[in-house]
Amino acid sequence: MEIEIRKLSPELAEDYVRFFDITPHDDNVEEHKCYCVCWSSKDYKGKDFSTAAERRKYAYRYIRSNNLQGYLAYSEGSVVGWCNANTKADCLKCASWRRFMDYVPLEGRTADSKVKSLFCFMIAPDMKRKGIATMLLERVCQDAARDDFDFVEVYPYKESSYQSSDFGGHFEMYRKNGFYISSESEKGLVMRKQLKPTGSE
Repeated sequence: MEIEIRKLSPELAEDYVRFFDITPHDDNVEEHKCYCVCWSSKDYKGKDFSTAAERRKYAYRYIRSNNLQGYLAYSEGSVVGWCNANTKADCLKCASWRRFMDYVPLEGRTADSKVKSLFCFMIAPDMKRKGIATMLLERVCQDAARDDFDFVEVYPYKESSYQSSDFGGHFEMYRKNGFYISSESEKGLVMRKQLKPTGSE
């Protein structure tokens, strides 16, 4: 099986939206399709994300304006996976960031560090457990290092409360790829991978 990882760009907007159109998630409830728009870097105030149709419209807009960032995994020309990866400092206004604070101890912007935040994964059901999430993660880290980020940061839930391979990713995947626990709460973790030598965080 050959997997190609491509960085999301305006030219891939149709592929991205179609993947969300046809891929079941959240118990396969049509109206729950998120199109990942709440993890964009755009301020959510005044936006209507209440229906799948509205979120779909915003997906096109945000991709074309570079407010929705991440990577698509392709197999035989079709999208089979997605991960949302953006600059942490640009995401502090996003809608889901505020809700997420109930689950993991999200920290504010670190003045002396440039952090890439990887918020979620979505893998086609028939392509799970084939290493695609790991391939996406490795590409995020590779590009973040090239783009002079200090850390990649991820937010898995704790095994004892709730774990989602489509959303926060798995602790063991991150651990095996060089991530360490930066902070934690009762429900979730903040994990980081250091990308370049530094005296301290």
